[in-house]
Amino acid sequence: MTPIETLLSRRSVPAQCLTGPGPDAAQLASALDAALRAPDHGHMQPWRFKLIRADARAKFAQLLVGAASARDPATPPAQLEKLRSRPLQVPLIIAVSARLRDNPKVPGIEQLLSAGAGVMNLLNAFHAQGFGAIVLTGPSAYDAAVAAGLGLAGDEQLLGFVYVGNIGAVVPAAPARPAHAAFVSEFQ
Repeated sequence: MTPIETLLSRRSVPAQCLTGPGPDAAQLASALDAALRAPDHGHMQPWRFKLIRADARAKFAQLLVGAASARDPATPPAQLEKLRSRPLQVPLIIAVSARLRDNPKVPGIEQLLSAGAGVMNLLNAFHAQGFGAIVLTGPSAYDAAVAAGLGLAGDEQLLGFVYVGNIGAVVPAAPARPAHAAFVSEFQ
């Protein structure tokens, strides 16, 4: 595929369709290198990537279950089981956060945009190497106990979790993408 075809064919792959093996060290390094090439006004370097793999996935799953139970003691058992089992199904999870710092020339929103651009580069790099990936958020991504359990610093904001693996199951059809004309106008 050409580079533009690669970009246009990227899609989120549901976590339940991902399996091992995950990226090897060189593939992971390439994806992370791509993430660090995101636009970065002021060289704030806000991106943070915490790798969760091997036995750490079970610890992460327990962190998610414990946080969900603390948020809502009436969390249905099926939802807790999903939180417990999903991290074990994929070979690699990357907790993504942004380290936001005070800078009069680079407001926090620009630092968040840089971190988001880093995540998009990460997703594109995994896709270009033949892996499937998806960014998951939900209540766990905004839970201070999850952030603390991951060891994030006080100036880091947890943004979500990138699940990565080989595509091991039939992936549901991608949603139709809208034509760009509905979102583009000319300034005159």
